[in-house]
Amino acid sequence: MNPLLAKLQPYPFARLRELFAGVTPDPAHPPISLGIGEPKHATPAFIKDALGESLDTLSVYPATAGELPLRQAFTDWVQRRYGLALDPTTQVLPVNGSREALFALAQTVIDASAKPGPVVVSPNPFYQIYEGAALLAGAEPWYAPSVPERNFAVDWGSVPAEIWARTQLVYVCSPGNPTGAVMPLPEWEKLFELADRHDFVIASDECYSEIYFRDEPPLGGLEAAARLGRGDFRRLVALTSLSKRSNVPGLRSGFVAGDASVLKQFLLYRTYHGSAMSGAVAAASIAAWGDELHVVDNRAQYRAKFAAVMPLLEPVLDVRLPDASFYLWAGVPEAWDGDDTAFARALYAQYNVTVLPGSYLARDAQGANPGRGRVRMALVASTKECVEAARRIVQFVQQGR
Repeated sequence: MNPLLAKLQPYPFARLRELFAGVTPDPAHPPISLGIGEPKHATPAFIKDALGESLDTLSVYPATAGELPLRQAFTDWVQRRYGLALDPTTQVLPVNGSREALFALAQTVIDASAKPGPVVVSPNPFYQIYEGAALLAGAEPWYAPSVPERNFAVDWGSVPAEIWARTQLVYVCSPGNPTGAVMPLPEWEKLFELADRHDFVIASDECYSEIYFRDEPPLGGLEAAARLGRGDFRRLVALTSLSKRSNVPGLRSGFVAGDASVLKQFLLYRTYHGSAMSGAVAAASIAAWGDELHVVDNRAQYRAKFAAVMPLLEPVLDVRLPDASFYLWAGVPEAWDGDDTAFARALYAQYNVTVLPGSYLARDAQGANPGRGRVRMALVASTKECVEAARRIVQFVQQGR
């Protein structure tokens, strides 16, 4: 067996099941899960129709690079969303959801033979795929902490010079999971300068970019690069997905865009990896990327949900409206002494509401775990369920430990 597999840590949801083992929730309360970030809004009918009408393509092997109409759908969306003109033949590729692409990109980029050993820099807390991708590529993860005083923006300045010198890949998550923070232009400028100096690739995970609460949409990595005169998008790959934007997590569809030289090597890797998107999924994806009305409606549903929940939770928890995404990153009350796991377990036992301990989404690094003392709440259930969950959380907090 690959010895690197032994370095992988249990996935947060496996740890959550272990935490809840032996607990029987109060049967007076129907279960409400805010634990998993799986969209629950209805999949638009026109996307399902496009999928069903293209099933005859299942008799044909799909091209790994995707057909031109699919790649054109990607670049058309980038043009509308960010005002950028990308080459559909060299600067975009289809992927089977951003998760597999985030993993595969590390396998493409990392040179495990480099001396001293290669490093992958990741936010902390983070999406666990970043860590697994780094480890299985033969690299060492380095965790850059989020800073509560800056609405949980990542402190890239905390990374030592000797780590940057070994870095081959940096994962950016903006809007962030679990914090919802959006990286501003000066931070992008800092990261691009570091990438040029140390010759590493930036992977910008942007799967939450279309769920936001203010008038101005979140800044994207490609957009930041263009504003800073980097129209070739050198050393940058942005990754996005239909899962959250269009409520199709089971479709497993997204795309990557950016540096053509990196994507050329990524396509080579994917050709051998066998990661082509089926024609039926491609047809549904073209339909989804071509329509914004359902995205506006989806965003409105999340805005209504947060507007209903925030006034309930803000008086009893350390929580604020995120820049974007569908998560709340809440601090547990002082009575719990920062014990996010005990808080989550007791809430589940007494009120049958599931939240994810923040410490499960972060690592102990530089003497601290920046997720400890916080819980992640995914407001993916119906507005009625989210409001009911918030009311139960208020009761739970007010009764004390």
